[in-house]
Amino acid sequence: MIAIIDYKAGNLKSVERALGKLGFACRITHDGEEILHSERIIFPGVGAAGKAIDDLIHLGLDLVLSQAFDAGKPILGICLGAQIILDKSEENNTQCLGLIGGEVKQFPSPLLLGEGERLKIPHMGWNGVHVIKQHPVLEGIMPADEFYFVHSYYPVPALDQFVIGTTDYGLEFSSIIGHKNLIAMQFHPEKSGVPGLKILKNFCTWDGRVF
Repeated sequence: MIAIIDYKAGNLKSVERALGKLGFACRITHDGEEILHSERIIFPGVGAAGKAIDDLIHLGLDLVLSQAFDAGKPILGICLGAQIILDKSEENNTQCLGLIGGEVKQFPSPLLLGEGERLKIPHMGWNGVHVIKQHPVLEGIMPADEFYFVHSYYPVPALDQFVIGTTDYGLEFSSIIGHKNLIAMQFHPEKSGVPGLKILKNFCTWDGRVF
């Protein structure tokens, strides 16, 4: 069974529907024991970092995630779940989970293309990903594939070795990060059509080991 962590941070049903379409059993839950006994964990989220961390701590899920990571259980972070796995966030000046070293930064304003065109914040819509490191969860993903983003903040890992893929939006930012049995993406694979479903399918069969 795959646990989808419920910490009041949204987009849970869309992840559940996507996994159901792929034929994988899953459960939306905030029960720590159930999460720790699951085969894999999906850590989604939308909203503000400060409230998300407060809710995780209140539910005791900060410790559960840390235990699951240390135990080698495969974990997939999505959107906000790709940010608050780092050490801290500029959003609400929040201390985060620290599963991967680094911080979360806000897009600068104004955010400009090279020719001076002003880009909208949040970054919302379809964009590409430049995969710079092979990973089992990204098997079959093609350079032309695009994914759905909605965010005003972006992850900045402390070490280059944590960066798996990057995206350009006025600046180049890390859109896929990972370490050991944890991989996380700033975009929403569950809302990204066939390429996104391919990522979810790969995760649902991943054993947590990297190449």
